[in-house]
Amino acid sequence: MFVWTPNCEKMVKKMQKFQRKSARADNLTMNTRVFRIKIAALSALVMLFFSCVTPPKKESCSRELLGTGIKSPSELTAFFLSHKNDADKEKVARLADYYVREAAVEGINSDVAFVQMCLETGFLGYGNLVLPEMNNFCGLGAMDAEHPGEYFESEEIGVRAHIQHLQAYATTADVALKQDLVDPRYSWVHKAKLAHSVHDLAKNWATDPDYGVKLDNLLKELESF
Repeated sequence: MFVWTPNCEKMVKKMQKFQRKSARADNLTMNTRVFRIKIAALSALVMLFFSCVTPPKKESCSRELLGTGIKSPSELTAFFLSHKNDADKEKVARLADYYVREAAVEGINSDVAFVQMCLETGFLGYGNLVLPEMNNFCGLGAMDAEHPGEYFESEEIGVRAHIQHLQAYATTADVALKQDLVDPRYSWVHKAKLAHSVHDLAKNWATDPDYGVKLDNLLKELESF
């Protein structure tokens, strides 16, 4: 976007001054003077253009659980791969698409949901109680060896359960889901807990007191994509 600024006006004045100075150089031939003036004008115009171009503003991702995410599936995928470039790119893109679509249905912020998946699964590296084949992307029901977490029949249903669990935290008991319930722990949370932002999830969704800060930092990174 081209915007006329005080810097632009300064550059024009410098260009004009340089042209006048070049024209007064009597010891130069006419052709040399014309050539130098043209070069000076061209250089000034290039400098003028770059000094007047305003850099694009970085969009801020909301930290609220309710709302609409600003990042597209391709941007979410690029963010994920910047952390783990050797991941299954098709799976990451598929999950990003599920998160944007499923979150939109329930009015949940897809940016928050996606970075939470990244945090909970270690960017799909897992390594704790939850296994990849469980399609459990947010640690639902994962407590100990006897309770490793919930299993879901597909990636899409696993994402839907995650979104529904966030909706349970973000709304009161009188707010109904738009789709059929697939989160087995939904009712308990919907009656007992309430969270408005990622920071409210600390010591609430997770026992980690820095849980909200970790999500916030991931969202800051996501803003660059």
